[in-house]
Amino acid sequence: MKGLIKINISEWKNHKKIDFSDEVGGRESYIVFPDIPLSDKPWVWRTEFFGAFDAVDTALLDEGWCLAYHKASDMYGCPQAMEYFREFQDTVEHKFVLSPKPVLFGFSRGGLYAVNYARKYPDRVGCLYLDAPVLDMSTWPGFHGETKESRDCIKWYGDSFVNPIDKVSELTVPVILVAGDADEIVPMDKNAQRMYDIYKNVGGTVEFIIKEGVGHHPHSLDDPSPVIKFIKSNKL
Repeated sequence: MKGLIKINISEWKNHKKIDFSDEVGGRESYIVFPDIPLSDKPWVWRTEFFGAFDAVDTALLDEGWCLAYHKASDMYGCPQAMEYFREFQDTVEHKFVLSPKPVLFGFSRGGLYAVNYARKYPDRVGCLYLDAPVLDMSTWPGFHGETKESRDCIKWYGDSFVNPIDKVSELTVPVILVAGDADEIVPMDKNAQRMYDIYKNVGGTVEFIIKEGVGHHPHSLDDPSPVIKFIKSNKL
């Protein structure tokens, strides 16, 4: 590690977890290190819901990947959240000498963070794994302030609002999507399916795994190997 850093060390699933929230504005921030990290120190960055439906996360961790999280919850991937994320990435890459291109995992609303960050900083992202992702914000949380989530989203974006689904053609990183076709919270046809169609049409590297008859939950797959194979084959 480079320089001095205030940390708290604990254990997470038999691996070492380093909490260094004080280093990045007091926002909840940590990295889980495997016993023997791979030589190039690749890492998974959970953009939201750390530890939930984490079959892919833990499988890669067991294989020598690092796993990180930086909390910017309920900011819906807004521009300010992206600046928090950039500060976090700068910090972990400097302090812990991690790979310069993490793989971002965007589950549900975490998809907003992953897509917006990859679009803004394409040279800082390896690839994306999006699971039942929110991409069309007209489907959730909505544009008209009808729910608390919608009002919060409008507040965070203000005049800077851009619907991520309208900008996915600008992405330049590989993407794997997983979603259930019975999702009533984040409808697959207007989110994951639409992103797949758009990105495929512009020549993007993208795969889509559809879970028949499955709703918004559970996320991930019983067998995470297809996602892991894609990540290993396409991380830049």
